[in-house]
Amino acid sequence: MKTINQKSALVLSKLILIAVLFFTTTQISAQSDSSLGTLKQINAGLLNVGYTEAGPANGNVVILLHGWPYDIHSYNEVVPVLVAKGCRVITPYLRGFGTTRFLSDATFRNGQQAALASDIIALMDALKIKKATIGGFDWGARTAVVMAALWPDRLNGLVSVSGYLVVNLEANLKPLSPQAELGWWYQYYFATERGKTGYSQNTYEFNKLIWKIASPLWNFDKATYDQTAQSFNNPDHVAIVIHNYRWRQSLEGGESKYDALEKRLAERPAITVPTITIGSDFDGAFADGKAYANKFTGKYEHRILKGIGHNVPQEDPKSFAQAIIDVAK
Repeated sequence: MKTINQKSALVLSKLILIAVLFFTTTQISAQSDSSLGTLKQINAGLLNVGYTEAGPANGNVVILLHGWPYDIHSYNEVVPVLVAKGCRVITPYLRGFGTTRFLSDATFRNGQQAALASDIIALMDALKIKKATIGGFDWGARTAVVMAALWPDRLNGLVSVSGYLVVNLEANLKPLSPQAELGWWYQYYFATERGKTGYSQNTYEFNKLIWKIASPLWNFDKATYDQTAQSFNNPDHVAIVIHNYRWRQSLEGGESKYDALEKRLAERPAITVPTITIGSDFDGAFADGKAYANKFTGKYEHRILKGIGHNVPQEDPKSFAQAIIDVAK
């Protein structure tokens, strides 16, 4: 009797997961901007990944990666421009966002950089994509740069907002100036249990505040924010966000299976694939890109966008799309 109950419980849990994915997918698909294409799900590595796809199946592949606290809708106006150029555009939800789910409850909810980059490589393998042009900002830019550093043979080109964002744990232990530290207040908040609880209870308002701070000149409306905010309802969202920032501060460990990758990243490898980096007002004194220009040893260009905050693809979609088009050449 016990065995039958265990099997029944397992079957029931799987049916519930399928139902949740179906209804969540249906809801978000109905509310998503149709310009992103069709919302799909695929098992890839540790995840069942939610992603949109638009453009011809035989087009040059472009993968666009969002950051925190954002989601795939940052690319609402970028995707149509790329599709018009004949690109096949894939825009996935990162782990902890939207309809992306872990396949196993036992998997550690890990937000470290090597894990996120490995997710996208696994997605490319699942979709049988050998090479792609990768673009991103915030977590998405870091993920894209890590991919370029570790798997350069999988990239045709790279567009990275804020440049070379590979996390160096040792360097992160060194304090910055008081003014610079002030800008990262939320990382210290997340280091506490109060911060974890506070983020869990106030995710909607917290992330809206981050949008305003990171892009003070961007007058987004409630509908624009709400379209993205539903992605934060992912059951793993808080765990992934908190671990991401605690890992960066060496307050929590990663997983040993990523140790070899992190060791390579700690050596701050050069990026050899064709790259365009973008600096904006958010980057302050580093907007000119000079601090990291020597890390890009292949064909390289840096562009500066003035009057634009952190969410570059949503604040200036034409410039971001043009960077993708240019680097893909």
